[in-house]
Amino acid sequence: MTETVFYAGRNGLKLAANLYFPADFDESKTYPALIVGHPAGGVKEQTAGLHARRMAEKGFVTIAFDASYQGESEGTPHLLEDPDSRVEDFRTTLDYLDTLPYVDKERIGVVGICASGGYAFKATATDRRVKALALISGADIGLTFRRGWTGDQKIEDTAFPTLDAIAKVREAEASGADVTYTGWVADELSDDMTEEAKQGHLYYRTPRAGHPRSTNRVALVDFARILGFSAFNLTDLITQPVLFVAGSEALTLWESKETFENLKTDTKELFLVEGANHFDMYDLEPYVTQTVEKLDSFFHQYLG
Repeated sequence: MTETVFYAGRNGLKLAANLYFPADFDESKTYPALIVGHPAGGVKEQTAGLHARRMAEKGFVTIAFDASYQGESEGTPHLLEDPDSRVEDFRTTLDYLDTLPYVDKERIGVVGICASGGYAFKATATDRRVKALALISGADIGLTFRRGWTGDQKIEDTAFPTLDAIAKVREAEASGADVTYTGWVADELSDDMTEEAKQGHLYYRTPRAGHPRSTNRVALVDFARILGFSAFNLTDLITQPVLFVAGSEALTLWESKETFENLKTDTKELFLVEGANHFDMYDLEPYVTQTVEKLDSFFHQYLG
């Protein structure tokens, strides 16, 4: 059973979300709940909804939401990627779950996929209502763009050219020029792309998982906010159990490994899905089933 809901956040914007329920759902009982956040450029109907539905089949009440300014959620200009709002969206969704009588408030976990991994990490570090956290292909979006997708680029080769371009674009837009947009993934395949980059295109830009509200557009000036964002540096604030799930072939695996090592909590685990790259983890089998089984055991252990 699925229900689409709308609820207002502290920023005054209304979020849209899909609620998923266990097959034997009984409104008179209480259940553990999971919040699932979508990647940058995604919407709730894609990988977030897939994992939310699969975890509902495991006995959880789950909710996959559209970020503020994205999908069916409110916010102008639309398609804005604002890291602070993305973190607040998790807190807003926690507020909403607190109002549902069938959700056990002491058994709420969070799942962040790709960039939502970083947003979920920061929300967990600063909101003690989150009792357990899992990241799938987790990425701190600011860290990713400062150090590059593979983590081995210098900031003068990544951030500085982008910030120079943003300065010029802001000058032009302030004088009336049209908004300059860029894409999250390539709109077309090319021979020189890595397999992971190809999978990013195939996921977002083909019928495999493409969605009309996932347009692969973000304003270039948004990257000033993105480059200034950090989440995985808040390891001292995390005491909740944390599970990192990542493909063994993912070029972003370095983020999970580094953050796992830096975490002070003893209740942490890094689970590698053999053979999968970053985007394989979103929707391809057997990787999704392996992830769901691991999430099931993790959250049942720490949420009961």
